[in-house]
Amino acid sequence: MRALVLGGSVFVGRRLVHMLDAAGHEVTVLNRGRTGTSLPPGVGQIIADRTDTDSMRSGLSGTSWDAVFDVSGFVMAAGGSDISGLLDLLDGRTGSYVFVSSIMAYDQSLVGVFPWTEDMPDNPDGPSVYGGFKALAERAIVARHQETGFPGCVVRPAAIYGPENNIFDMEAPMFLRLEQRLPILLPHGGLVTGSYGHVDDLCEFMVALTGVARAGGEVFNVTGDSLTARRYVQVLAEVVGAPAHIVEVPDSMISTGGPPLWSHLFGVRHHAVLSTEKARNIAGLSNRYDLREGHRHTYEWFRSRGWSGRTEPLSDPVWKATWDFEAEADLARRLQ
Repeated sequence: MRALVLGGSVFVGRRLVHMLDAAGHEVTVLNRGRTGTSLPPGVGQIIADRTDTDSMRSGLSGTSWDAVFDVSGFVMAAGGSDISGLLDLLDGRTGSYVFVSSIMAYDQSLVGVFPWTEDMPDNPDGPSVYGGFKALAERAIVARHQETGFPGCVVRPAAIYGPENNIFDMEAPMFLRLEQRLPILLPHGGLVTGSYGHVDDLCEFMVALTGVARAGGEVFNVTGDSLTARRYVQVLAEVVGAPAHIVEVPDSMISTGGPPLWSHLFGVRHHAVLSTEKARNIAGLSNRYDLREGHRHTYEWFRSRGWSGRTEPLSDPVWKATWDFEAEADLARRLQ
């Protein structure tokens, strides 16, 4: 298979590129070439900026693909562009197009309604925000399929975890809190419920979709286990082999004036569960990892990076999520 990956430098794109290459596919990455990530030997690269139509036209001119995987859609919201120009360039030139969307493409007024299915309303907030852009892109892909038969489909993951995760307020700081016996702040009684999926399960499903004729024009929820924030902490404590020092944060102490001192997934705006029945029935979704085994795999990768015992925070230039153990400890002392 001749595969083009839009993105490919970090997390989902990086894992996907390596997975495709290891399976013997002919892989090319299209990105801006600004992230210092080495590609596997033999993987091609097209330098183009997807917020610049002329740049994309030049980069994709004369190309055709068996499959295109779009994992860099986030930059479009920041760039103020839309996806129609990209679809124009790819229509008739690819056998399959898989767009990585997000649970944020749902209408966020559905928070607290379980479960979310693909026929529920999508995000109406417009292209200037992350979820609004994802929903706009989804609508464009589905409409293009209806108009021309364009072989595009959409995957909607919830919380993605695993090796290379560049959202640094999820499992990485949780591993460190557990290793170092640090307080773990838990808001809302630990009752906020979310869905968590391993990055490799997402990538494997995306590749599998390229062989499913019925996938064209469809949107698929893709994730793994759904559980409360409290249970999430308990499972990771079992993986690390250390007790969880949980400190309850009463609602009266939850500020809305800045980033929280706990995982963003523990907040009420992420109180949602995805149904994956459609992905299982139409495209045979079958996850390799449950939450415990997936985080055990991730913890092994985490330790192989030499991160155990780390105190300095990590931050990614796009997501900017990080941690502040000193501030967490200060709040924990005040609460106790």
